[in-house]
Amino acid sequence: MSDKEVILTPEGLKKLEEELEMLKSVKRREVAERIKVAIGYGDISENSEYEDAKNEQAFIEGRVITLEKLLRNARIINSDEIDTEAVSVGATVTVEDLEFGDITEYTIVGTAESNPLQNKISNESPVGKAILGKKKGTVVDVSVPAGVIQYKIVDIKK
Repeated sequence: MSDKEVILTPEGLKKLEEELEMLKSVKRREVAERIKVAIGYGDISENSEYEDAKNEQAFIEGRVITLEKLLRNARIINSDEIDTEAVSVGATVTVEDLEFGDITEYTIVGTAESNPLQNKISNESPVGKAILGKKKGTVVDVSVPAGVIQYKIVDIKK
């Protein structure tokens, strides 16, 4: 992972900080205890509990490093920075699929907090890139694996 700027909303920052704290204060202790118990079973060369605990420990440490780097490079988008004249990171955008008439509301976020299941899409995703900087009423073409989708920007809000 490079040292590129990570764009976060205040909610996204809080979530990442909470995850980091939980990993450092709770999960590290839990996995250390699991390792200690597994060592107590004897020969660690054929001890699946020990192997599993060590793998979890490696995952936790890797995630801690990733989160610390994300937070170090974070730029927080505050609500007063969100533009409602044109689509920007942090804005909630309502779009209409011109082919099917479906209306969807997306919140544009940085890649670190994107979650398509919650309609939080990255500013670097195909839809995010296509609508970023566009104004209400604009029709945009979004290239997707199945072809091109046309969206009309219906509304932009904080």
